[in-house]
Amino acid sequence: MARHDQARRDEFYRDPYPRYTRARRAEGLLYVPEADAWLVARDRDVREVLRRAEDFSSAHALLPDVPLSQEALGVLAGGFEPRPTVVSSDGAAHRRLRAPLTRGLSAARVAGVVPYARGCAEALVEAFAADGAAELVEAYARQLPGQVIGRLIGLDAADVPAAVHGGYRAEEMAFRPLTPQAQAAAAEDVVALQYLLDRLARDRRARPRHDLCSELVAALAPGEAELTADQRHELVAALQNLLIAGFLTTSALIATTLLHLLSDRQQWQMLCADPGLIPAAVEEGARFDAAVQAFRRTTTRPVTLAGTELPAGATLLVAYGSANRDGQRYERPREFDVRRPADRSHLAFGHGPHGCPGSRLAREQLRLTLELLTRRLPDLRLAGDRPPPRMRPTLIHRSPEALHVAW
Repeated sequence: MARHDQARRDEFYRDPYPRYTRARRAEGLLYVPEADAWLVARDRDVREVLRRAEDFSSAHALLPDVPLSQEALGVLAGGFEPRPTVVSSDGAAHRRLRAPLTRGLSAARVAGVVPYARGCAEALVEAFAADGAAELVEAYARQLPGQVIGRLIGLDAADVPAAVHGGYRAEEMAFRPLTPQAQAAAAEDVVALQYLLDRLARDRRARPRHDLCSELVAALAPGEAELTADQRHELVAALQNLLIAGFLTTSALIATTLLHLLSDRQQWQMLCADPGLIPAAVEEGARFDAAVQAFRRTTTRPVTLAGTELPAGATLLVAYGSANRDGQRYERPREFDVRRPADRSHLAFGHGPHGCPGSRLAREQLRLTLELLTRRLPDLRLAGDRPPPRMRPTLIHRSPEALHVAW
């Protein structure tokens, strides 16, 4: 992709909302050259696509934005083969991959990990509370979700930083323009993560525990025999997807919600004065600026959507972030307001067969974060000596690049 084309894509990704507004007002669907896809922007149309999984396939939901170099492909050849995951599969294959995640991320399992998550959150805040200033993305938002999902999967605490680093490098390799050498370096970190997860899966085959890795091994590779090469490839792909989804989008949700709360001091002060508003603030943060802005879908046959005729194989960009600001469904949709009655019917966590199985876990981490920070640091504010926070150029974990604060 030419540099000017990449710049236009980044501009769209950093602030997709003006394009969303145009698309919701347009007749039919709006084609977006930067994404090479038809933009599905209205709430009713997004819900229709998500309900009709047989007509709108998820096989290319996470199609990379950049091609992999020969150098990177050479490094990846020494790792594990890519396999369909719960995000990028359909039908029976999707149900098979999703079932252990739904069980493993049950209300009881999430409730059981909340005390650990709260302890992690308190320790992270304690590390900078006396400093009077911090950068919350690195110091907190990128740390807590990795510790929590690592615990649920069964990773040793000492391995979590390397696993999180490998996950971010996987995202960077697939979605950011890098030189061939830099792409290969990212691939090395991804392969290191894959071998870490493979060791974990093989250990849990031999010594099962009460963790998500053990449940995935039992579900996807039933029996007691040593894991086959094919089973190991699938388990690594499933674990890598679970790990990255578990921390990447939750990190974004926390950082972006804090950004909007602190950008409007009245909103923050209302939460500090009335913690009873925090559940509504969690839903408003998720609705107003969804961490996962959009996923791709591909038509499996000729279809008509919103009056637009699409052939088989057409690519759609299904914009949850746009649906969540649809004035046909929400009053004052472009206003961030923690007094808005808590409503979980928004699309920040998807809808239908591919609704996020980890939504409960993400909500709990944002809730306890808001409870902790409003109690410990009620004077929290955006640092006045810094430029306005800039959003990352991505649609799959919308987040400020940095969030400098003071108190």
